[in-house]
Amino acid sequence: MGVSQSPRSAQVIDLDTVRLRQQAQKSLVRLAPELDGLEMVYQLAASPDSYFGMPILAWGLRADGHVVGLVPWMETLTACQEVDSQENGYFVGYRDPETEEIFDSPPDHKYYELTAAADYFEYEASGDVTLIQQIPDTLGTHALCMNHPNAPRHMKPVYGWRLYSDGSIDALLADEEKATMTPILLGDKCLYSARSCHPSVYYFQRHIANRILEEDPATLETLAMMVVPGD
Repeated sequence: MGVSQSPRSAQVIDLDTVRLRQQAQKSLVRLAPELDGLEMVYQLAASPDSYFGMPILAWGLRADGHVVGLVPWMETLTACQEVDSQENGYFVGYRDPETEEIFDSPPDHKYYELTAAADYFEYEASGDVTLIQQIPDTLGTHALCMNHPNAPRHMKPVYGWRLYSDGSIDALLADEEKATMTPILLGDKCLYSARSCHPSVYYFQRHIANRILEEDPATLETLAMMVVPGD
């Protein structure tokens, strides 16, 4: 007996195309600073009975319409839900310190704020990567910059963050020798994109950055295990 054939021809699925399409849907299209003190709650595998809070820097609207909280985490500004590491921590939820409520979804008012702003500042896609938005850093985030393994490390304050049309985000650092006014503000010519000058950058909260600057032994030991310079 012959094998019956389906009237529908087989389709070849390009997995790379599917993956790129999924990544595009996760691309950020708009940012909104967090100004009410909401936090990300996370846990460490080494401390399963403890919860830790980290202030949220901003909220981001993705191309698929979802809103995510954003925190400076390791080498980039990271969506809270993507914090998932046994060594460095994994996401539990969001927290309102005033009410101590813990919730697993971004607050509705941030969704309305972001979608309204995205509709107002409607972006027309083009072939070139362009600057969409920039926001100030309100957390005292610091960047540990390394140019190559044998070069000295430099800890620099982050003054802001830029969102580009391809969904990428980069931190703004300052060349203090080019600063002509204080305080340094967004738009000043002394600011530059971190990735344009430093191959390796790691971001730290203000209190951790100060421990590094003070050369706290325990902090430096943890840093040595966590930060591995690229070749």
